[in-house]
Amino acid sequence: MSFERASGVLLHPTSLPSKFGIGDLGESAYKFVDFLVSSGQKLWQILPLGPTGYEHSPYTMNFSAFAGNPLMISLEQLLEEGLLTKEELVPLENTESNLQRVDFDAVIPHKTKILQQAYQRFQKSLVKQTNSEFENFCKEQASWLDDYVLFMALLEANNYKAWNFWDSAVARREKDALKAEEDKLKDKVSYHKFLQFKFFQQWKKIRDYANNKDIKIVGDISIYVCHNSSDVWANPEIFQLNSETLESAYIAGVPPDYFSATGQLWGNPVYDWDKLEQTDYAWWVERFRATLQYVDIVRIDHFRGFEAYWKVPAGEETAINGEWVKGPDAKFFEVLNSALGDLPVMAEDLGIITPEVEELRDRFDFPGMRILQFGFGGEADNPYLPHNYIPNCVVYPGTHDNDTSIGWWNQTGVAEKQHVAKYLGYSSPEEIKEINWEFIRMALSSVGDLAILSVQDFLDLGNEGRMNDPSVSAGNWRWRYQSNDQLTPELSKRLLEMTRLYRR
Repeated sequence: MSFERASGVLLHPTSLPSKFGIGDLGESAYKFVDFLVSSGQKLWQILPLGPTGYEHSPYTMNFSAFAGNPLMISLEQLLEEGLLTKEELVPLENTESNLQRVDFDAVIPHKTKILQQAYQRFQKSLVKQTNSEFENFCKEQASWLDDYVLFMALLEANNYKAWNFWDSAVARREKDALKAEEDKLKDKVSYHKFLQFKFFQQWKKIRDYANNKDIKIVGDISIYVCHNSSDVWANPEIFQLNSETLESAYIAGVPPDYFSATGQLWGNPVYDWDKLEQTDYAWWVERFRATLQYVDIVRIDHFRGFEAYWKVPAGEETAINGEWVKGPDAKFFEVLNSALGDLPVMAEDLGIITPEVEELRDRFDFPGMRILQFGFGGEADNPYLPHNYIPNCVVYPGTHDNDTSIGWWNQTGVAEKQHVAKYLGYSSPEEIKEINWEFIRMALSSVGDLAILSVQDFLDLGNEGRMNDPSVSAGNWRWRYQSNDQLTPELSKRLLEMTRLYRR
């Protein structure tokens, strides 16, 4: 579907400032929405919200495609509910480093201890009186919640070893073995239900606040899930696994591209699309249904994988020795539309895009993406240059996978800089004083129906503000801004004037 002309901002909740070392769904989230409103924005784009594992990628290392990340729960809101005391609400000691980046090694034990204290008080309250909201949540979300909470309890009981290394009867989900483990881990199962209840209760609250101020949430569905997740453990038949070891037989990635000379090897198992088709893609329908309960627009990450996907034999060290395999194509989206209605979808159509991928995207009228940073390395027919845009697209100076505009400018070549200067009407690159605002202006002034900007560009940040570098496996997904005071009225006014100027 096409969208009305508008603009918005990309910011993952973990990047918000807070006292506890990681952004959450508390006061800063509401102040950010207020900033969007005062700046004339209509969209807040986030990354996948799930609980993250190794290296904390919200795309490739989630323990569930349905669950929420407990680290985003606002502890202050738990205090207001009486689930914590002021004495228990101990801030994480601030250092210059953890004000600007999430130190997960410090955050996880610190915040987990406080969340466990809140859970104990919640459990005591249930002895006195049932909580109908909690009971309804558990009942309504049972299709994914029951598997997820048992998976997390088992993961912790097994010292975070991957599920295929657990006791064989549990790994293969034998009924009696699962029942015995569920009884043994009853309190841990209940704890994880509590965390999900509070996460989605708080998320609904901030989403309603945004919607009531005419801000829509753009949420992300990553095409793949982590092997060590409740999704694969509970549904092994829909993935291409080794039947003996239960390891991935093939793993997902992309061939060599703009980001990496050896391609990207993501490590995720690939789907058995034939098995999924036999169920009318039931698991995927439920995934979209669940996502649309919590966001207004879905951005499908790696959209091209539905037309054809890059499949690499397990054990390869790079993605070079893979092959393209036909995906579910149009039938998949026809089934989704039949089950859920006209989907409010944006398609991430970056990378190696063929006419077949474009045909699939356009058949369902999904807007694709245009990245300004990709526009200046070729000739005038480069599709990422603004004069080649069509209205039904989403324009970004850069995404979460790109450097900031200033970071990109500082490392780009002389020829590209000269191309940018000429394109913008300057005699030389030296005349450009604020490349970040030049890129913001190009995005907002383009004919693209949607433009998505980044907080890092507003704050004049260089490479230190980068969220993810796909060519590097460690240290990503940690950037955060330090204070709500950085989103100043002057900054809001500047963005509002530019937004109004270009009828966003």
